[in-house]
Amino acid sequence: MSGADTSPKAALSEGDKLAIDTIRTLAIDAVQKANSGHAGAPMALAPVAYTLWNRYLRYDPAHPHWPNRDRFVLSAGHASMLLYGLLHLARVAEKDGGNAPAISLDDIKKFRQLDSRTPGHPEYHFTTGVETTTGPLGQGVANSVGMAIGGRFKGERLNRPDLPLFDYNVYAICSDGDLMEGVSQEAASIAGHLRLSNLCWIYDNNTITIEGHTELAFSEEVAARFLAYGWQVLRVADANDTHAIASALETFLQSSDRPTLIIVNSIIGYGAPTKQNTSKAHSDALGPDEVKGAKRAYGWPEDSEFLVPDGVYDTFAEGIGKRGAALYSQWQAFFEEAKAADAAHAEDLTAFLEGRLPEGWDKDIPVFEADAKGLATRESSGKVLNAIAKHVPFLLGGSADLAPSNKSNLTFEGAGSLTPFEPGGRNIHFGVREHAMGSIVNGLGLVGLRAYGATFLVFADYMRPPIRLAALMDLPVFHIFTHDSIGVGEDGPTHQPVEQLLSLRCIPGLVTLRPADANEVAEAYRVIFSLKDQPAVLALSRQPLPTFDRTKYAPASGTAKGAYVLADCEGTPDVILIGTGSEVQLCVGAYETLKGEGVKARVVSMPSWDLFERQDESYRNSVLPPEVLARVAVEQGSVIGWDRYTGSSGAIVGMHTFGASAPIKDLLGKFGFTAEKVIEAARAQVAKHKK
Repeated sequence: MSGADTSPKAALSEGDKLAIDTIRTLAIDAVQKANSGHAGAPMALAPVAYTLWNRYLRYDPAHPHWPNRDRFVLSAGHASMLLYGLLHLARVAEKDGGNAPAISLDDIKKFRQLDSRTPGHPEYHFTTGVETTTGPLGQGVANSVGMAIGGRFKGERLNRPDLPLFDYNVYAICSDGDLMEGVSQEAASIAGHLRLSNLCWIYDNNTITIEGHTELAFSEEVAARFLAYGWQVLRVADANDTHAIASALETFLQSSDRPTLIIVNSIIGYGAPTKQNTSKAHSDALGPDEVKGAKRAYGWPEDSEFLVPDGVYDTFAEGIGKRGAALYSQWQAFFEEAKAADAAHAEDLTAFLEGRLPEGWDKDIPVFEADAKGLATRESSGKVLNAIAKHVPFLLGGSADLAPSNKSNLTFEGAGSLTPFEPGGRNIHFGVREHAMGSIVNGLGLVGLRAYGATFLVFADYMRPPIRLAALMDLPVFHIFTHDSIGVGEDGPTHQPVEQLLSLRCIPGLVTLRPADANEVAEAYRVIFSLKDQPAVLALSRQPLPTFDRTKYAPASGTAKGAYVLADCEGTPDVILIGTGSEVQLCVGAYETLKGEGVKARVVSMPSWDLFERQDESYRNSVLPPEVLARVAVEQGSVIGWDRYTGSSGAIVGMHTFGASAPIKDLLGKFGFTAEKVIEAARAQVAKHKK
């Protein structure tokens, strides 16, 4: 065991006990009133959370968005009433410097009700004081790793001697379920590798899950696993022992070379006469008799509801309130001193805190000359990404061990790799950990950084939970997905995405872009960096794609509207050819042939369904005139959904099966992705809809 196991000490003071039991009973009453929720974990963990918040957390309730606040993540999001109780009792403000509370007592009474500030699981952007949306287990702790990486990165880049502008810690409370999920293991592994000494996970070892005792499915020695990851591991034998909890937190604060796991043994539903330490305390309202019995055990008025006794608010005001105000004031002084000392540094600080891109961030984005051979869009992506990143100092990211293939490395002078000893590096080596990469990128975004991840498109399946949560949280992060089709070739169907584009397009709020050439890639990046509250993904080719002659065809600036007319005819088209990515070249080839035959054709490049659907009806109709029913859509992906653009009578050249292992030329022939097949489909459409 690294570090000393904690031992029990003196009993609680009356003021501490009163505050802790208030947290417990607010949770009991809220869950009982809603007849829904999880009271058991808050009942067990109230002493742990109270000790952390009121004695150690560097957090100013009057300024909940203070940039150097400690982050508290309730990864066990089902225990949301624990967090809501803390936010209420600490009188966290809704807005910095404001008087309105983030969580009022009435909000707690509306727990889990429509449009309340107290939803069943904490939701970022919805309730002030919630640092991340934690629903699916494992996501919160993985986010916390990104937050901790981001804190060290900001400190390395923005701190000055004797001016610690960024030195916050990140705390996460996690459950048995969190530690069973694979994403937490990926995240813990990289946290240990990076020696994130500003990271502390508090493991609620209550040994109960929905189905019963954890021995049904979980028998590993968690401490040994985390020691093997390179973590410091501490134990608290009883969650009610606030002195032992404090001792463990002190040990964490004195550690400087590794993250810390504090294993806390607790009794779920503590105080409930028959339901404590059972699965019935996990996810059910206790019921009137158990509620009264628990309150009797705490020495609480049995018939009271939502009681906050005199003195409890004062206890928090004297603890986290007074300490947080002093720390915030000190930081403000540091901030003003730093700005006064260095004008350039002041501009960097201000731009970062405002989330503002520097002037000229896009000045070096290349314009690609027409080239029949062209570049793989992964190649042009690397060029554009580097042209932007050297002007955006708070952009960082990396790949899940595929950077040379994704072309996602930042290669300009000074970029560097982020390592245990170089926390300011811009390139993160995530290792083969796609799921954790997505969650860590979210954590970086949550602390104000522009962050990205990269891997093959088929592995987006590993990353769907964090991508979905990024959309839920309105985070402007992005992911670079290369090898976007059966064009992967010989690696075969396991590595050839078919349904992934469709699955990404299904996520509300996510912007999915599949550019057709290098200049569409450049415009796609302009779109991504203009997003302030939406995540985005890029789907990029492994194989070279021709760079279109923009003196002959329309400019790539149309990318910003999701779809645009790339090549056109005089008057109303006889047929419209719609493509994305590598298939646009097939549409252009077919267009030229049809044009020579006297067929009036139009080519529409549609890099983003999402962006196109945001355009007004007039624009959408100008691109896809409703009166033109002869349409062909071409994409090396699932055909599902394309009928919204082709209509029920249009043709779709797409994938109906998985791919195969073969050279790309053979695959394209086998699955019908040739100009000849597109021409054939177009002719059939013209004949079908000829008046």
